[in-house]
Amino acid sequence: MRYSPSPVQTVRILALSALLLAAAACNPLENKTQSMSYLVIENLMGLDESGKAADYVASDVLFQDPDTGDTSIIADIATATISARQLDPDPIAGTSPYADVQLTHYTVTYTRSDGRNKPGVDVPYPFDGDLTVLLKVNIATEFGFIIVRESAKQEPPLLDLLQGGSRAEIIYTTATVDFYGHDLTGAEVKVTGAISVRFANFANG
Repeated sequence: MRYSPSPVQTVRILALSALLLAAAACNPLENKTQSMSYLVIENLMGLDESGKAADYVASDVLFQDPDTGDTSIIADIATATISARQLDPDPIAGTSPYADVQLTHYTVTYTRSDGRNKPGVDVPYPFDGDLTVLLKVNIATEFGFIIVRESAKQEPPLLDLLQGGSRAEIIYTTATVDFYGHDLTGAEVKVTGAISVRFANFANG
């Protein structure tokens, strides 16, 4: 005897199917978000000891002008290239203008491979900064941001690198950068990248 669901059971089945489809449409790449978009970090770049683009950051804790001898403390800038993409790569209705992403802020956390990670003792303190960057869907956007603050160079452990005027010691860290934003419906998105940062009192000139 073949079973046929009643009208009420049919409605329940259809409702359950709709809920499952809605759940599948949620962004699986980020927890607690309903965004139709996700972010991809295509590149994180810094400057080497000579000021040229590199895939790491050489952070000079004290810059000394080779001509005048004057010293100054300068923040280090990194460059990120990030693109926003839709979860559905070929939407029936075409690319939605609401899929663009507005970046609002970022956080930086430093760690060392030897496990000595106490902020203010072994590594600089983590920090967060503001961003106002609009990422158009499928268009890679490049922008700069502070990866090491001036204040970090005025407190341990970076300040300790100046003791005795030694240029020999280097602190090797990884800076983990979390970028936060939302698509134009207001749904939150986040992406994480990392770049090596070498701290030292580098020779200038």
